[in-house]
Amino acid sequence: MRHEIDPDGRPYDVGRLPRKPDVGAEGFAALDLRAGRVVQVEPFPEARKPSWKLTVDFGPVLGTLRTSAQVTNYTAEELRGRLVVGACNLGRKRIAGFVSEFLVLGALEADGTVRLLGLPGDVQPGAPIA
Repeated sequence: MRHEIDPDGRPYDVGRLPRKPDVGAEGFAALDLRAGRVVQVEPFPEARKPSWKLTVDFGPVLGTLRTSAQVTNYTAEELRGRLVVGACNLGRKRIAGFVSEFLVLGALEADGTVRLLGLPGDVQPGAPIA
């Protein structure tokens, strides 16, 4: 799925989104979903769409990973220190010369604005998401 922000087209309107095909428990279990804490937020002016470069601590096994995220509806101050959920085994992707190492997860509003998934403050970085 290619992420678009489109206030007029509203590509993620819940009344129009079809259900995706079943993938089974094995498909879900294959994803390495982890809790992580945002430790650095940098502007990403080279990106075609407004984005931040995020560095996230995923604990002692995965360490810190970086991603590009279209979450400029959050300020750098709101992101720094925040717990997020990341899909950490989707492979790397080069975006405007930057290597993105994971996908940060959020719910999409109808226009494509991302609302990051929330976790309680006492969750440890690296905790698996079930």
